[in-house]
Order: sequence, then C-alpha cells, then structure tokens
Amino acid sequence: MNGLSISEFCCLFCCPPCPSRIAAKLAFIPPEPTYEFVSDENGKCSFALTERAEWQFTEREKEFIDAFYTRTTRGNRIACLFIRCCSTARFTILFSHANAVDLGQMSSFYWDLGTQMNCNIFSYDYSGYGVSGGKPSEKNLYADIDAAWQALRTRYGISPENIILYGQSIGTVPTVDLAARYEVGAVILHSPLISGMKVAFPNTKRTWFFDAFPSIDKVPKVMSPTLIIHGTHDEVIDFSHGLTIFEKCPKAVEPLWVEGAGHNDVELYPVYLERLKQFITVELDN
Repeated sequence: MNGLSISEFCCLFCCPPCPSRIAAKLAFIPPEPTYEFVSDENGKCSFALTERAEWQFTEREKEFIDAFYTRTTRGNRIACLFIRCCSTARFTILFSHANAVDLGQMSSFYWDLGTQMNCNIFSYDYSGYGVSGGKPSEKNLYADIDAAWQALRTRYGISPENIILYGQSIGTVPTVDLAARYEVGAVILHSPLISGMKVAFPNTKRTWFFDAFPSIDKVPKVMSPTLIIHGTHDEVIDFSHGLTIFEKCPKAVEPLWVEGAGHNDVELYPVYLERLKQFITVELDN
C-alpha cells in the first residue's frame, strides 16, 4: 500500500481529501497585515508599515520602493513590491515567500538580501495575504505568480534571462510552476516540498490525482540553473523533499544542505549567504 498505514489508506480511498483542503491545512496561514498601501490624490501607492511590523523604513529608503496593485486572471487584485537595492543590478529576484508572513514582515529581509547580492527584489502577496484581495488557494497561487511575472516584465522591462525566481517553502510551489513554463536566469528553491500529500502523509510513494502542489511532476521541466537549499533537520518539510527535488531537477547545481538547520532558521547560518553569493555572482556569470 505504498507505505501507508491501514488507517491512512482507508482515509485516502474512502474519503479522499480534495486539493483545496490539503492546501488549506498545509500552507495558507495569512497573518494580520503588517503594512498598507496609501494612495495619493493621483492614485499612486506608497508602502507604509504598520505598528505590527518589526522595523520601519527610513524616508530615504522609501524612495527606492515601488508599491502597486496588479490583477490576476482569476480577478484578484494582488499587492506587489519592487525594491531597488542596487543601481547597477544585473538580476532581479522574483521572490515568492513562505506561509504565515506578508510583504511587511519580509521587507527588511528583502532589503538586506538584495543589498548583499547586488540584486533588486520584486515580491508580491498571495491572494488573501497582506492587502491582496481574494482567498488563498492552489489555483490562485499559480495565477498570483503569473500576474507578478507579467507585471515585472511589462512594468520594468526586465528580460527573463535577468530574472531569478526564488521560492521559499510554500513559495516553491508557484516558483516551480512558473519555472517549468519559462526559462529564466536562475531558480532558487528554499525548503521545497514534493507535494502536499507527501507532507501530510510522508510514506506516500506516488502522486495521487487529488494531490495538491505536485511540484515533483513539474520540476523535471525546469530548464534553468537551479539551486536547492534545505535544512537537514527541517521539522515542517522533511529534508527528503529537498533531496528528491534535487534528484529530479535536470539543471540542478551543487545544492546547499544546511546541517542542523530547521525550517525557519536556514538564513541564520553563514553558509546561506556564502552559497547564494557564489551562485549568483560567480556561477551565473560563468
């Protein structure tokens, strides 16, 4: 029975879970918004962090931030943020964040990451997160990154070869989906998951028709250089997911397995920035 227990087997085949329920259980935990978009008399948005945010941008830093809405093919208006961290940046990172955070909580990390990597950062909030409209769902997740991709390409005129797709945790799901359809400068998958069922039922060996987030079926189509990062002690998405994604990815480069790291602390290890710098500033240049 593919490694499932009797109870799990009965659960799957007597009342198989639908993808939306798997998605809701595993991934979608929108926090209370930590920012707002403030429109001036001309309708131009500015990015304002609320008191819930852990830090605040200086007035000078705000000059390098663009905030705007774009609309998805499913009709949701989603929030986008472009941070110009480097005036001579070759690459722009399209960042799809993890669950339980929004653009406000991630903004300081984006600023630091872009500055360290000499890259600009473009990110967006999923439907139902931050000030984005709609509700979180798997289908909305794919539509959200498509809208962000189109906005980045058309609004800023950035070519695909100068875009790095970065997905973290649940953010690897839309990242893999997009990367399987477009060739880009590079892809970074940080704590990726094989599929929703394989997180909920770790012993499942195959992809079921009702599975959510089936990245394992899409990653063989990713034809861009791909760096995979995973903590060896990840308590949310087992390390085996990262290993399997690495094995199935045709353009995978040397991965970063962070010994002892869990799900939410990989960035605290010095090897994290070291490996990213090596990948972006050395390997991609070659």
